[in-house]
This record gives sequence, C-alpha cells and structure tokens, in this order.
Amino acid sequence: MIVADSSAIIAFFLREEGWGELSKYMATTTSIDHAVKEFYNAVWKAVNIKRISVEDAPRVLALFKEYVKRNMELRREEEYTDKALEIALENGIAIYDALYITLALEERGSLLTLDDKQRHVSKRLGITTIP
Repeated sequence: MIVADSSAIIAFFLREEGWGELSKYMATTTSIDHAVKEFYNAVWKAVNIKRISVEDAPRVLALFKEYVKRNMELRREEEYTDKALEIALENGIAIYDALYITLALEERGSLLTLDDKQRHVSKRLGITTIP
C-alpha cells in the first residue's frame, strides 16, 4: 500500500517540480480524507499567487476528483487522530503530517511524500518512504 500525503498529491496535480517522478507511484494510493481539504487549499493558493488561472482551477479539481473516485482510497482522519497526536508531540511535527505517518504505520504501507521532516520521522518509525 502506498500512502500519499498532500505534498505529493499537490505536486502531482499542480505539476510542480518533480511531478513526473511521482507518476509511477500514483496508480493506486491511499490517503487521509484531510488531503482533500489540503488539495483544495493548494488550488486556492495557486490561483491567488497566479500560478494557475481561475479558469484552470475547475479543470484541475475535476481531474483530482476523478482520480480520488477511481484510484485513491480515502480514510477518515478521526480513526487516526489519537495516534497521530502522539507521533506529532514526540517528534515535533504537525498533526496533519502525523496523520499520514500514522496511516502508513498502522497499515504497514509506504509513505509517498516530498516533505523532508515527515520523511525523517517516518524512517525513524520504520516506514519506507518514497521517493
């Protein structure tokens, strides 16, 4: 199982640097439902900083929604918040990042992330990270 965090999802769909490298891991992924909120926020930000146009935003969101429907299993964040808080407090990371780590840990999956701090904590907890 590949757990995709928001940094990887956002980079892939907004075609940020290195997005092509991520494509080989994105065929089937699992994530926390909070990733949807983070993705929508990233699209909002991309429009506000003029990285994408207002006209392009609905197309990006439609692609994302179709991907979630066909290729991604979303898990409810509430199922992982207690353990995520422990990981966040013990490792000095945000609860948002710890949610993805917790999912990967509990499901014995790999974590697809572009976040260096999250990758470091994951490795320390015995989670395989990608890339």
